Amino acid sequence: MKKFLIVGLGNIGDDYKNTRHNIGFQILEALAEEHQASFETQKLGDIATFRHKGKTFILLKPSTYMNLSGKAVKYWLQQENIALENLLVVTDDVHIDFGSIRVKAKGSAGGHNGLKDIQEKLNTQQYARFRFGVGGNYSRGRQADFVLGKWLKEETSQLIERLPIAAKVVTTFGTDGLNNTMNTFNGK
Repeated sequence: MKKFLIVGLGNIGDDYKNTRHNIGFQILEALAEEHQASFETQKLGDIATFRHKGKTFILLKPSTYMNLSGKAVKYWLQQENIALENLLVVTDDVHIDFGSIRVKAKGSAGGHNGLKDIQEKLNTQQYARFRFGVGGNYSRGRQADFVLGKWLKEETSQLIERLPIAAKVVTTFGTDGLNNTMNTFNGK
């Protein structure tokens, strides 16, 4: 059975819950709920597993904090013997409009410290990433405050519609492949 490691980037702890930077965690939580899977604390993160259309999805919320996510990603890829092409990293992006989706096969970290650490630990940029737009409505020099800030009321209501679509991006990646996922969801 083909296995996929889906990594949602975020920070652990109540202080970070419902912040823009934790959209990776939120998307994985929505996906787990949809598939009646529950997270269990294991080495370097919380893990939930479910099967969908003959594929196994292993969801990882690293407990290493955002900037050290690579250690957890590398460990779970090796632990589960998952090929790099079956890795999808889900993260926030301030360079994309709120709620917009961008799936890419590879690329630079784009200033994202979580992606930067993953690239350093895996020694490659050749892994799929799913960037969820959180918008860039912040003053110069205030990016950290913005991404670590809580969702606004109107954003929260729009997330109710966007999270099921984001969950569908992940399962489509596993069942239909990266190219079909990009063609179906990019810019949506």
